[in-house]
Formats: sequence, structure tokens, C-alpha cells
Amino acid sequence: MTSPQPTPTRPAGPADAAVYDAIAAEHGTIYGYGLVSAHTTPDVNDLVAEAMAKHRANREAGITALAGRSVPAPLPAAGYQLPTDVNTPADAAKLALQMEEETAMAWRAVAEQATTSDDRTMAVKALTDCAVLAARWRTDLNIAPATVAFPGGTE
Repeated sequence: MTSPQPTPTRPAGPADAAVYDAIAAEHGTIYGYGLVSAHTTPDVNDLVAEAMAKHRANREAGITALAGRSVPAPLPAAGYQLPTDVNTPADAAKLALQMEEETAMAWRAVAEQATTSDDRTMAVKALTDCAVLAARWRTDLNIAPATVAFPGGTE
């Protein structure tokens, strides 16, 4: 008898694997926003709430897409190692920006690997959400320019 896996195995096909990875990125981002929320100032509470709602919606869209193909989605981890300590509102904003940029990379991969218009539409919506949220965090951090030409990429 085999032991259950803590998270389903990553699918082999590139389109399904990209969606799987984007869902995993969303799990981590949603977790991270809990910490961001605890360290931000009240003037950005609406931004934090909006970001969490968008990431939850995009995660659910990905889970629904995989379920429609009978592909199990990754489960959230019990905890996540954050890339930096968060002790101030500025640290929280920097973490939020980093999460938006990294999640955008995952959704860009979905767009690049998509084999259906439904997956492309889902990826473009999620990538747009990440790009807009990243721009808002860059504005909060006084980073110019607030936007990048190709969200989710290194160009």
C-alpha cells in the first residue's frame, strides 16, 4: 500500500503543468498576503484586500480548469518560506511587489503553454491582475516607472 502524496504529482503535459505551477504560485501569494496584511498601514488595506480577492479568484479559475480535465491541482503547503523578513510597512510592500512579479511569471508561462483559448483567456486575466497590482505596489514604494513593458518576463 502506498502512502498518499501531500500534493498531487505535477502533470507531465506542458499546458497542464503551467496551470498547476500557477496555482501553486497563487497558494504562496495568498499566504504571503496574510503577512503583508499584518504589516501594512491602513491606507493600503483596500489594496491588500483587492489583491487577496483577485489571487483567490485566479487560483480558483486554475483549479476549475484542471478539474475540467480531470487533473488534480496542487494543494497549499502548511507554510511557506518567505524570501525576506517583513517587519515594516515598506518590507510588506516590497514583499507584495515581489509576489506579484513572481506570480505574473507563472501566469505568463500559462499563456505561453496554452493550447486552448480558455486557458489563454484565464492566463491573460490573471497576468493583467498581477501587472496592475504590481504597478500599484510600485507606486506605493515610489518606484518609477510603475509599469513594465512585458509583465512576467525579463525583457
